[in-house]
Amino acid sequence: MSSGKNLDEFLNSQSKNIHSSDRALANLVRNAYPIGVPALIMKSSTDRMMVSSGYSFILGTPDELLRNLASWLITEAGNTHRVLLKLIRRLWKRHGREDIALAAILLANIDHKGMGTNPWEILEDSIHPVESVDSLLLNIEELFRAKREPPREDLILKWINGRKIEQHLSIIVTCSGKIHGHEFSKELIEKIIVIEIPSGDSILTRIKSKLVES
Repeated sequence: MSSGKNLDEFLNSQSKNIHSSDRALANLVRNAYPIGVPALIMKSSTDRMMVSSGYSFILGTPDELLRNLASWLITEAGNTHRVLLKLIRRLWKRHGREDIALAAILLANIDHKGMGTNPWEILEDSIHPVESVDSLLLNIEELFRAKREPPREDLILKWINGRKIEQHLSIIVTCSGKIHGHEFSKELIEKIIVIEIPSGDSILTRIKSKLVES
C-alpha cells in the first residue's frame, strides 16, 4: 500500500470538528508525518541532521506527503484560513523540520488576500532569534514558488536594521527574489551587501556572494 493511500485513510478517519482547533491540527500532522516513512530511513535522517540543524525533530517525511497534507488542511479549512494561521505559528513554536516545511507550504498557499495578511510579515513574526538557513530557505523558496510578490523594500529595510536573524532574512529573500526574476533597488542591495555574516556560516556567505556577483 502506498504512503499516499495510507495518508488518505488516516485523514478520512478524522472528525470534521478537528478543523476548529489549531492545537488538534498540530497533533494530527505530527501523527501523520511518519506515515510511509520506513523506520530505518527515519532513524538515519535524524542521526545525520539533528546535531546542528536547530530542529526539535527530523523524521524524513517525503515532500509529496507534506504537500498532500497541506492540500487537505487548506481544502478542509473552509471559507477562512484563520485557524491555519494559528497552526503555522504553533508549528514554528514546536519546530520540527517537518513542521517548518509544512508551515512553509501553508504560508505560501493560504488566502492572504481574503484575510488581509502579509505572508512576509507572518514569516518575520514566526522566526526565532536563531534559525538555520535551511528553515528560512524552505519558507522563502516556497513563497516565490507560489508566485508571491517579494516583500516591500521598506519591510526589507526594516529587517536590515532589525535583529541579526532579520538581517540574514533580508539577504536570503533578496538573493532568492533575484533568482526568481524580481528586481530590487541599487540602494537596497548596497545596504544588504555590508551586512556582517558570522565567519563560520559558509551557506550564508555563498548566498551573499551570489548577490554581490549579480
